[in-house]
Amino acid sequence: MQFENITCERAGSLLTVTLNRPAKLNSLSLGLLRDLLGCAAAIRQDRELRAVILTGAGRGFCAGADLTDPESPPAAGQTLGQHVATRLRTYYNPVALEWSDLPVPVVVAVNGLAAGAGVSLALVGDITLAARSATFSVLFAPKLGLAPDMGATHFLANRVGTARARAIAMTGEPVTAEQAERIGLIAGCVDDGQLAQRALAVASALAAAPTQALLAVRRLVNDAGVHDLASQLEREAAAQHVLGDTRDFLEGLAAFREKRAAQFRGH
Repeated sequence: MQFENITCERAGSLLTVTLNRPAKLNSLSLGLLRDLLGCAAAIRQDRELRAVILTGAGRGFCAGADLTDPESPPAAGQTLGQHVATRLRTYYNPVALEWSDLPVPVVVAVNGLAAGAGVSLALVGDITLAARSATFSVLFAPKLGLAPDMGATHFLANRVGTARARAIAMTGEPVTAEQAERIGLIAGCVDDGQLAQRALAVASALAAAPTQALLAVRRLVNDAGVHDLASQLEREAAAQHVLGDTRDFLEGLAAFREKRAAQFRGH
């Protein structure tokens, strides 16, 4: 995987993807967004891959949209609002959809500032970790007169509830990594020097786990808030129907009976 604005480092079944525009705090140019879409497509084709880490180079994770991007002026005859909506539908929204639904678990390691759409990108993964110095700032409404986008309202409400989601989005006040962990926005924060090691440990554990079961957990948890108990019970039963016929389930049963460590293969 060769891209201009991201780097990809493969180690066995684990891939580390690093946003690589450190001089711009990894802000989202159209080139970077296209690279993220291309990377997602490559991940979908890689049958040996079992987990992904997404992080940023330098002192920030992602500062949001690159408002100085020379590729981003409105087309002739477009209003500014039409231009913003078109760019969202063409680039930002597909990135959010693709990265939140990859066929392998995703660990996001937030190594510094996440602002604007950078917060959305920080929350696309299954497990978000952050360095203790990291901050999350949703600045759209109070600073720019825009609503949060790239899925931010969905991710925030699902993770911290509507009351906190409104407060974070309406005030734009930065949320520290420790606050983010406390309110459930992220799974955990660690000292800055330990972030890469912690993300690697979590991703490695996920890579060794039964992938299809992990993806079923993702779908069931993500949709739990829109189903009543009876519907969710049926969705769980349907998931178990599928998972019960996987090789990994048979291996898990055999390992349990034989009192040994299971060797899952992801299918």
